[in-house]
Amino acid sequence: MLERNLVQVERVGLSRGLPPEAISVMLDYAMSLRMGGMMCVRVLKCLIPATVVPQEAVVRAVAWLCVSKIAISTQVLFLRWVLTVFDMIDSKDNLRAVYGFIFHFVTEENLSPYICHLLYLLTRRESVRPFRVRKLLDLQTKMGRQPFLLHLLSLYKVFCPELVTLALPSRMRSGFKNHNSTWKAALSAVQKRNNGQVSSDISLTLGVKHKTNSRKRKYHHLEVPSLSSSVQRNSPFSSSRKVFPLEQLHTFPQLLDNLHRIELPSQMGSLLGSNLALCYLDYVQDDSAFLRLNFWLGHALHEEFLFCSGDGGSGSSSEALHLLNRLLSTQQFLQEGFSSTEGFLYKFLNVWDGSLLRPQILGLLSDIPVVPSSCINQLLFEPLVQLFFTSTLFFKCSVIDCLNNMLSKWLTWHSVYALEDGLDISLHSHTPMNMTLSGFMDSVVELVHFVGRLAAVGLQLEGCHSLLLSFILDFYETVCDMFLKYGLPLVVMPPVGVFYPALFATDPVSVDRLGYIMYRYKKNLTSAKCQQQETKAFHISRQTYREFNHYLSFMVSCLWNAKMFLPGMAIVVDQELLSLSKVPEPWTSFDLIHHPAFLGYALDFHHKCWPERKEVDLNSIKAGKQWDWYLEFLFSQGFQGLQQFVQSSITRRSAAGTNDQGQGDRQPTSS
Repeated sequence: MLERNLVQVERVGLSRGLPPEAISVMLDYAMSLRMGGMMCVRVLKCLIPATVVPQEAVVRAVAWLCVSKIAISTQVLFLRWVLTVFDMIDSKDNLRAVYGFIFHFVTEENLSPYICHLLYLLTRRESVRPFRVRKLLDLQTKMGRQPFLLHLLSLYKVFCPELVTLALPSRMRSGFKNHNSTWKAALSAVQKRNNGQVSSDISLTLGVKHKTNSRKRKYHHLEVPSLSSSVQRNSPFSSSRKVFPLEQLHTFPQLLDNLHRIELPSQMGSLLGSNLALCYLDYVQDDSAFLRLNFWLGHALHEEFLFCSGDGGSGSSSEALHLLNRLLSTQQFLQEGFSSTEGFLYKFLNVWDGSLLRPQILGLLSDIPVVPSSCINQLLFEPLVQLFFTSTLFFKCSVIDCLNNMLSKWLTWHSVYALEDGLDISLHSHTPMNMTLSGFMDSVVELVHFVGRLAAVGLQLEGCHSLLLSFILDFYETVCDMFLKYGLPLVVMPPVGVFYPALFATDPVSVDRLGYIMYRYKKNLTSAKCQQQETKAFHISRQTYREFNHYLSFMVSCLWNAKMFLPGMAIVVDQELLSLSKVPEPWTSFDLIHHPAFLGYALDFHHKCWPERKEVDLNSIKAGKQWDWYLEFLFSQGFQGLQQFVQSSITRRSAAGTNDQGQGDRQPTSS
C-alpha cells in the first residue's frame, strides 16, 4: 500500500506538481523518518511545487533536521531542495526567525557550502552578530579561503564592516553553485504545463539544456526572469501576511501606497524588467539586495556569456541582446553601474572582436566608475588600443564617443559627490573605492591623454576624416570646460595632432567648433588663474598656459592676420618650396577669406557685393567696410563658435578709412 501511494505521489509531483498542502504533509512525513531513510530520499526527489511552498513546512523540516538522526547525504539533498525552491517559498519571516538554528550547521564540513548559500539568502542586518562573525572566521582558518565562506563574510561586511576586519577581494568568482540538477527537468515541465502559473520564475537557474554532441557551452541562462512574487494573489498566505505581490505593481501610486508591504524576490534578476521595482530597490537602499543583484549579474555575464562559445545560435544571440539592453536600461535608470558588469567588461575586452553587440558593450563601458590611474592602462587602454587601430572608421568614432560619455559621467559624479576631504565614487557598485581628489584627477588626465593619442593617430590613419574629427571635437568640448562646468581644477590642452587637423579642416563646422573650444579654454584658464591667485588652493601648470598661448597666437595669425608660413611661425616651410608651388601670397592661404573651409562663403559674399564684376578679387573684401560686412555675413551663417573666438581673442580696429582691417592682437591669458 505504501509503495503504491508513493508511486502515485511521484507521478503527480513529476507531472503536474504538488499543491502547498501536499508539500507540507509529505515534507513533514519524510523529514520525521517515519518511512525510513530510503523513502525520505524518494519523497524529497518528487517534491515539485505546483504553486508555492509554505514556509511553515520548511521551518518544521529544519526543526526535524535538528532533532532527527538524518543521514548526511539526505541532509544535503534537503538543503539542495530548499535552495532550489527558495524563490517559491511564500514568505521568509519565520524562516529568518530560525536563522540561528540554521547557522548551527555551518561547522558541518559537508553541509557548509549549502548552509552558507541559504544563510546568504536569509541574511539581514539584524542577523549579523559578533559571535557568528568569529565562528565564520575560525571556520575560514580551518577550511581555507573557501568561496562560499568569503561570499557570506562579504555580505556580513556590507552590513557591519566594523565586525569583519578580514581583507576580502573586491572581485570574487561565484561562490555558490546551482544545486537543482535533481529537480531541473521536472520543475521546467511543471512550469510549462501550468502555463506560467508557477509563483517564481525559475527559467534562469532551471532551464533545460538540450543534449548535443558538442561539448562546448551554450547560452542557456541569459533570459531575464519575468517579475513575479512568491505570493500569489488568491493565495491565503497573501492575505495573512499582507504582502503586496510584485507582479501587481503597475503604477507609481501603487508603489507609494505599498512601500512597506513589498518584499524583494530572491530571484533578483527579475527586477531588471520593471522600472517600478527598480524605483523600490533604489528607495530601500538595501545593500544586500544590490549585492545579490550583482551576484546574479556576475553569474549571467561571466558563466553564461563570457565563457560561452560564439555558436549559440540566433536564439542565444537574441537572449544576450535582450539581457544587455535591459542591463543598459537599468544602469541608465539608476544612473550608476554594477561592479559585476565592470569586472565582466575588463575580461570581455581582451577577447572581443569589436563587432559582437558593439552598441551594448560600448554603452556598458561608458558606465564604469572611475578606474585608478595605476591600473587603468592594463584594464582599459591596452585592449582598446588593439581594437581601435585595426578597426573601421565607424568603430573608431564609436570608441571616441564611448570615452567621451565615460569622461562626462566621471566629471558629473565628481561635481555631485565630491567632498572636502575626498571623493567617494562607489555608489551602489559594491566595490568601494575611496579616491582622493588628486587620485581622481590622475585618472582623468590619463583618460584625456589616452584619447588624445588615439585621436592623433586615428586622424592620420583615416586621412583626417570629418566624421572622426567631429567625434574628437565632441570629446574636447567636454575637456575644455572641466573647470567651470564641473568644478575640477584641471585644464588639459589637445595635442598638436588634433589642433592642426581641426584648424586646417576643409569643412567650416570643424573650424567653427575649434573656435568655440579655444573660447571655452580661455574662459576656463582666465577663471582658474583668478581663483588660483585668490585662494592658492590649486595650481594650473605654466606649461598649460604656454600651450594655450601658442595655439591662440597661431590661430589668430593664421585666420585673422594672414601670416601663415612666415618666419617665426609654428609651421615653417622652405621659401624655395613655396615658390615652386606657384601659389600667389601663400601666407594668406588660410585666413578667413582664402581658407578652404570658408572660400565658398567668400565667393558668395563677393558675388553679392559686386554682381557686375567678371573677375574675382577676394582681396577687395578686406578693403573698407566690406571686411566688417563679410564678418557679419560669415557669423550669420551659424558660426557662433568662430564669432565667440573672434570677439574674445582679437582686438578689432576701427574700420573707418583704413586698409589693414586684417590686423589684430591677441590678449595673452598668462605671462
